Amino acid sequence: MKKILDILKKYKKNIETFISYFLVILSILLFIFYIASSSSSDFKLYLILDDYGNLIFQGFLNTIIISFLVLIGSSILGFLFYLMSISKIRFFSSYLKAFTNVFTEIIYGTPLLVLIVVSAFVIGPAFGIYQRDLFGVLALIIYMSPYVKNVFKAAFSTISKEQYMAMDLFGFTSYQKYRYLIIPQVIRALMPPMMNNFSLIIKGSALLYVLSFNELYYTIIIAQSKTFAFVEGYLLMWALYLIITIPLSQLTKILEKRWSNL
Repeated sequence: MKKILDILKKYKKNIETFISYFLVILSILLFIFYIASSSSSDFKLYLILDDYGNLIFQGFLNTIIISFLVLIGSSILGFLFYLMSISKIRFFSSYLKAFTNVFTEIIYGTPLLVLIVVSAFVIGPAFGIYQRDLFGVLALIIYMSPYVKNVFKAAFSTISKEQYMAMDLFGFTSYQKYRYLIIPQVIRALMPPMMNNFSLIIKGSALLYVLSFNELYYTIIIAQSKTFAFVEGYLLMWALYLIITIPLSQLTKILEKRWSNL
């Protein structure tokens, strides 16, 4: 009995946290159950799932795939913009820095929906390209790149001048500098904000519906227009987005907690 009490005392905080979260989740589920079973509510979720379940599932997968592609593309482009912002190339450094600053201000002042529409219906046709889905995805990549650039800037700023001086003092080669000191610290600083950006990309991808792109929001809109189950559609959409974003949010917190102790 004493051993059990000692174990309970040791893990008291964890147990209290688990019980608290369990009760919160149970309360939410009970609330949803009450709304769904209310006599004054006429939920017809089966109309959407029976006839359009496969379509919505495909849109769900497309949302995840496109979001990964946008994350990778914006990371590459954002890193290029970061390099341009710190460029020391003779005669070109001023131009590259000015270009990066102006581009960033334009993106910051442009709503994502406007950028998607302009990219797909104006910029693409101007070059004789009418693949609207492609330019919609490119618009997402371009929109996120300045934010990713700032993430890289913040990550590299965590390495102080004293560390560079110490590396030079001990005669580190370029490979040793990046392999053992720079890259590990940058990755540690990069991961949490990149996870947050991924969550923003997932939610921002819903705006691709204006291009009739087969993503989650668009597929549910189709199901709603055919079944007239509008409330059920939005509840399903809400749940599916949470299925993606909540694990990402929790993973971000775990990474921040783990790496803050390194």
